Amino acid sequence: MRAEALRTEAALRLSVRCYRVMAYVTGVVLIVLCFVGIPLQVFAHNLVVVRYVGTAHGFLYIVYIVAAFVMTRMVRMKVASPGTVIVLAAGTIPVLTFVVERWVSRKYIDPALAAAAAPRQAAQAQGQAQAQGQAQGSGQAQGHAQRAGRGPGAA
Repeated sequence: MRAEALRTEAALRLSVRCYRVMAYVTGVVLIVLCFVGIPLQVFAHNLVVVRYVGTAHGFLYIVYIVAAFVMTRMVRMKVASPGTVIVLAAGTIPVLTFVVERWVSRKYIDPALAAAAAPRQAAQAQGQAQAQGQAQGSGQAQGHAQRAGRGPGAA
């Protein structure tokens, strides 16, 4: 059970990390495309930025959709909910990936990470309590032995 909880927590952390990386990368590429590439295309008739950055954004958006969908499943967002649709569509509107990432982090990711870490933290606290109990028990045994004249100071 404990190993399964650790695997679940690790999978959750990995999916969140992938989502965050893809949200920021997709957001930056979309900003470059919209605020640099399209003005260059319209006003300077230069298609280089639009051609390459647009293609990169198309590929990165597909990867973002996969990472975002996996993350929504891991944090238990409903499949057809407005929140899931907003997360998935955020890569199509400039700057929205940054806003949505912060919103999803506060509302869904942070509580899910806390819930996933709770069994591990409880096990660590239990292990520390057992270690303290053993240390106190051995200290009491040494105190009894010294009082009985069998301790290290007895000659």
